[in-house]
Amino acid sequence: MGFLDKILTIFKKGPKIHYAKSQDVDLIELKKNPYYIVASVELGNTTTKSIITGTNMETGITYIISKYVKMTRDVRPPKKGEEVFGKTLWGVELSKGAVSDMVKDVLIGALKRGNLTVDDLHFVVRSTGVTAGFASPEEISNMIVALADGCLKAGVPPSKMAPAMSKNQLPKPFDKYCLMDKIIFDGAVTGVVPPTGKEVVANEMEGELVTAGIKVGAKWTQVDFRNPCMSIDFGTTLAGRITNDKKPYANVTGNLCGLAGAIADAIVRGSGLVSKDKGAVLDIKNREGKINKELGEKYGEEAHKYIKICEVPMDVERFGTVPVNPESAKKAGTILIGCDVGENGSDIPKLEEIGKKIMEESNTPTLLYTLDIVSAQITKRLVELAKDKGIVNSKSAIGITGRAGITGNKPKLIIEKLGELNIWEKPEDNVVFVEDGLALGASIMARCMNCLGTPQNPIGGNRGDNCILGERRKLQKERGMIR
Repeated sequence: MGFLDKILTIFKKGPKIHYAKSQDVDLIELKKNPYYIVASVELGNTTTKSIITGTNMETGITYIISKYVKMTRDVRPPKKGEEVFGKTLWGVELSKGAVSDMVKDVLIGALKRGNLTVDDLHFVVRSTGVTAGFASPEEISNMIVALADGCLKAGVPPSKMAPAMSKNQLPKPFDKYCLMDKIIFDGAVTGVVPPTGKEVVANEMEGELVTAGIKVGAKWTQVDFRNPCMSIDFGTTLAGRITNDKKPYANVTGNLCGLAGAIADAIVRGSGLVSKDKGAVLDIKNREGKINKELGEKYGEEAHKYIKICEVPMDVERFGTVPVNPESAKKAGTILIGCDVGENGSDIPKLEEIGKKIMEESNTPTLLYTLDIVSAQITKRLVELAKDKGIVNSKSAIGITGRAGITGNKPKLIIEKLGELNIWEKPEDNVVFVEDGLALGASIMARCMNCLGTPQNPIGGNRGDNCILGERRKLQKERGMIR
């Protein structure tokens, strides 16, 4: 029985769960059909991973080819003479050389696992979630350079990390799927234009990628996750976007930032089951036993006494440890919604204490169920605030990805919690859970940059609507961008 089957079996007595588990594709299929192959390389606070995807350009469906994951805490220490330019949320020091070595390892690992070589890749997209521990834009720039250097060390040529300037630069047969003779790439990804002006939040690219990735993953379900929508990425730090239904391009009306999976990690670090300073929920191995739901709900409620979810105040430079620019958000017309524990994680020790209490009174399954309760309530509070701010309504779809949002009992509990908000008649028809959202976002980012569209199976545009190619052409003609 596959993972998706298990999910649906577990929840068959509750609401229907639309869970998009990434589908696999074998090498024989890759050789038979026109698959555009993209490698995503991401260095996060907890994991560093490379996921290779292939998109069938005839159908527009994206598949997972291979995946290779390492714990970021295992990045090698800086060598003598190497400058430490930043740290992860949990204090792991990072140098340019150490990051590039880690990136090289995971990319080569993913290629080997998929029986591929660098020559088989058509594009590589790099991203990072490790911005919470950074102090300046220069440090973030150093990270971007280090990610690129790692790809170069793995043998990726620069041409596979930059968009083509003409159809002739694309490998065959992908030139025939390229729409450069009809439109140009103007910065819009999956029908959404980025906020104007200075960067609103340090992990803004993550929000863009996961929003796009959830749109791709939702194609495996019955949920039409297009604009207007709200994406929530429960990685170690929180990322995501809220869009409106403006056409042909939607605007970003909201950004998410702060802490997410770090909240769950903090609770388990107090449990004694994982390392006190570098442990994560992923480290828990033995999960057997009976859940004490009453106790889990009690401690889930207690945890939320320390979890702050609000519009980010105008007078802060960080929220939930993540660098933010509320003034830029205001100028761009976006609402910045954050999740914190105390002030920039100051109450994390309180969550650790809750983990300790749970294990003193119960067992591991109850601890994990508490984490499910906590994530479900965070989701409800985020969506409720967006609703109160007028940027989420009954037309909106909600998409969730990331380890602290899609595992265990979280999908069922999240659907139930969102039902309490009375936004939709059937919340389950408007909510989708997607595995590997960021990697899927990398696959569509690469295609958008190279104008590789699939009008027969559109990713952009509005829910229940058609492809926006014609409207994009009209707009670009009016602006003198094309003839």
